[in-house]
Amino acid sequence: MSTHSCSPLSDHSNTDLSPASGSFLKHSTTLTNRQRGNEVSALPATLDSLSVHQLAAQGELSQLKDHLRKGDNLINKPDERGFTPLIWASAFGEIETVRFLLDWGADPHILAKERESALSLASMGGYTDIVRLLLEQDVDINTYDWNGGTPLLYAVRGNHVKCVEALLARGADLTTEADSGYTPMDLAVALGYRKVQQVMETHILKLFQSTLGPADPE
Repeated sequence: MSTHSCSPLSDHSNTDLSPASGSFLKHSTTLTNRQRGNEVSALPATLDSLSVHQLAAQGELSQLKDHLRKGDNLINKPDERGFTPLIWASAFGEIETVRFLLDWGADPHILAKERESALSLASMGGYTDIVRLLLEQDVDINTYDWNGGTPLLYAVRGNHVKCVEALLARGADLTTEADSGYTPMDLAVALGYRKVQQVMETHILKLFQSTLGPADPE
């Protein structure tokens, strides 16, 4: 993805989303929200200057709620990249923020300027619980972005086994190719991700068996 300089076949070191991306840098001396139970992780004076997108990315729920109560259709407001608060929260694994935004009416179907989705970014980060939440909203599971990736390709690229399982269980397309021509299976084999490969092989076998139907009794 352009925001994180990551594509399905880029260098392995670029697999994970970094919370230190651009203006969304967290103070290195503070504990993360997941360690502190989603508590405030920066000084109030600092939080007052953050946008609704930054608050969503950092999981600052109290301040985010205050911003949204001001109205102005902030719940689905895109930033310069076309990212909404829900997309940022999904990208950074802030599950409680994702739940809140969905309950508040955030649209999980919105695509950013390069067709990035909340689902593709959550899949890239390996945030399985968020992936499942978004899939429950009937989002497009096979959205293809301008970097040549689908949620499944990104989950495979990141070696996120549970995400791969969740996506396959909801019908993710195993035949979609990245710009490189790699399918999810090709990618898993090329990267040596045996567990991911096994998950896909098992899924393919089940699909094959379901098309055959029950065996005729002799």
